[in-house]
Amino acid sequence: MPPIASFPVAAVLFDMDGTLIDSTPAVARSWRRWGEQWGVGDVFSSHEHGRPARRIVEEHMPPELVDEAFASIEAIEVADTEGIVLLPGAARLLAALPRDRWAIVTSCSRPLAEARTRAVGLEAPVVVTASDTALGKPHPDPYLAAATRLGRAPEQCLVVEDAPAGVAAARAAGSPVLGVLGTVPEGRLLADAVASSLEQVAVAVRDDGVVITVGERA
Repeated sequence: MPPIASFPVAAVLFDMDGTLIDSTPAVARSWRRWGEQWGVGDVFSSHEHGRPARRIVEEHMPPELVDEAFASIEAIEVADTEGIVLLPGAARLLAALPRDRWAIVTSCSRPLAEARTRAVGLEAPVVVTASDTALGKPHPDPYLAAATRLGRAPEQCLVVEDAPAGVAAARAAGSPVLGVLGTVPEGRLLADAVASSLEQVAVAVRDDGVVITVGERA
């Protein structure tokens, strides 16, 4: 049976949380603890997934407290990696890709990204974090930076995302987008194709790049 989608590209840019790893329990614990400490309630249930934490903090804190409040949530999240695991299909897919052909692009800060990749034993060749660009998702800057670091044009890079903010960032960068279900309903992922999980995704390596295919859903 033919695939439901095929992407011949030079490289693949992966979001991290919700796409390669499941960190939801740790994220929920951390933001609820932070909300209690700062008297702003259950921030986790109301904030949009996939945006940098600093932007979320700015929505709940007066300007003079943003730096302190952001440092607080970063410290809480870095310290809590319990239960974080690779999502099904992630290890197989990454192992099939040449190391000069993929990168992680995350809304985590650099310390948090390092803590979470360590927790799951993930060693990415390139990692672009919220610490690395002035503007994070849904702006295109993180994906543009990752494409540049891989030496590829953004339109030659497939972005794999689970959140609307990340899809919007990829679109703004000019990249094709593969959505992965699990965080939001399919109707909110305005991607070129949508996979039920990375287990549905295959890679074939060519001299000039890779071909990512998405099979029929189970």
